[in-house]
Amino acid sequence: MATGMVKSPPSKSRNKSRSRSRSRGRSTGKSSRSASKSPARTKSKSPSRTQSKSPSRSSRTRERTTVVKKEIVVTPTRQSTRIADLVDNEKKVSTRSSELLKSEVRNNMADKKDKAKPAAKTRATEFGGPVGALFITLSLPLVMYYINLACTKTKCTILELPKFPKNIWLLFDMEATLLFFGWLAFQAVLAMIPVGRVVEGLPLPSGKRLKYRCNGFFAFVASLIAFGICVYFNVPLVKMVHAKFFRIMTSAILFSAILSIFLYIKARAVPVTQLAPGGNTGNALYDFFIGHELNPRIGSFDLKFFCELRPGLIGWVILNFIFVLKAYQDTQAFPPALTLVVAFQTLYVADALWFEQWSVVLAIQDAILTTMDIIHDGFGFMLVFGDLAWVPFLYCLQPRFLLDNDPKLAWYSLAGIALLNVFGYMTFRRANSQKNEFRKNPFHPSLADLESIPTSSGKRLLVGGLWGMCRKPNYLGDLMMALAWSLPCGMSLIPYFYPVYFAILLVHRERRDGAQCQKKYGSSWNRYCERVPYRIIPYVY
Repeated sequence: MATGMVKSPPSKSRNKSRSRSRSRGRSTGKSSRSASKSPARTKSKSPSRTQSKSPSRSSRTRERTTVVKKEIVVTPTRQSTRIADLVDNEKKVSTRSSELLKSEVRNNMADKKDKAKPAAKTRATEFGGPVGALFITLSLPLVMYYINLACTKTKCTILELPKFPKNIWLLFDMEATLLFFGWLAFQAVLAMIPVGRVVEGLPLPSGKRLKYRCNGFFAFVASLIAFGICVYFNVPLVKMVHAKFFRIMTSAILFSAILSIFLYIKARAVPVTQLAPGGNTGNALYDFFIGHELNPRIGSFDLKFFCELRPGLIGWVILNFIFVLKAYQDTQAFPPALTLVVAFQTLYVADALWFEQWSVVLAIQDAILTTMDIIHDGFGFMLVFGDLAWVPFLYCLQPRFLLDNDPKLAWYSLAGIALLNVFGYMTFRRANSQKNEFRKNPFHPSLADLESIPTSSGKRLLVGGLWGMCRKPNYLGDLMMALAWSLPCGMSLIPYFYPVYFAILLVHRERRDGAQCQKKYGSSWNRYCERVPYRIIPYVY
């Protein structure tokens, strides 16, 4: 057909060819027009048009395709970027609240478990069982009165029975009662002030973690400031407390008994998973003494955590300061022995309250939150009486003795006693710091030289440093400080009641702790005992 188009046919055939080309043009469009042109045009112009116009059209087509592709590619990329940003923001938010969510989930699951678990009865008892619990409950208040009444301004001996007042009502006083309850209320308000960090305690048997606000050191400083304000404005606090010491102590003893009864009644209504492991024997007398509920609370206010450190320990320091100021009012001087002992005991209490908060900052949750009192013992008469009555009114025995009986020791004797207290405190603090750091991260570079024994539970037992000398080096430091507090009192026996009693207490606590570790770690604990044979005093015990 193309060859027929090259020749010059007559007009009729040209017309026919045109008509044919038109008829084909209808079906082929523009291609038929280029086919009907002369060879010259086909050779010269058609290629030039094809070369000149076709590339421009194809380039525009490619540009449009590229634009379309860019739109197709770019739009999802922008969308995915926005989505990624949103996801990142959500991750940041979820990271900040993850601990709270986990805590809520654990607590919700724990609440469900509370209803499902049967009650686990306590089989093994301590302190002689119910009979021993009854004896201790009745004898502890009598011991407090005996020790404090036996040491007076005229004499201080344990060999003679003290003179109890014939009229027992002389030990009660409304003003003294108001002073005691005012002190409790003041400490409760300080404990609820939102100062200090909130930390979760160790898991309970149900898996639930309770939250604690650690602002004990804040309460300690605030209490000292409030006491200073009272002294500055001549509030007769010193004279009043010193004169009504026994009556305030009586209020503390009676309130401890009433609070213990309330706690036992309250514990009868809580889920069994909230009961103390050692205080669920079914015997009312024994459970009342040991503590039936592990962590009794009124709303979010934890009664055991509050009483462990606040009113008793801080009250102990305030009583000591009152004795020092009373001595200054009487003699216009600060007696060296009395001042030294008060400084020792103030440092001890400040350390306990400071590391209650500092342990939270280090995220190790140790100090008070991992002591046996918090994680194992219930809150019954044993701890209530000890926290509110025994500690503040019996641990101040040495300062109260030195207020009335100053042995006037030489400066070098006081210097030696001070060195003993410093060495004891350094042992106590270093041992606790090593333990805290090891619990936080056993593989910390600072602990690289300390040996440890692995256990089946995944934890490790520290057998290096001070903990390689004996199993309770912190108890050893405690005993050295207790002795340093009594030595300034000279040769009188009654002030040495504290180190003797404290030694018995720590030996008993070490035995209890060892029995629990034996059950928990098994053969690993046996290897630990072979590696560290001494319990508290190296080469002695």
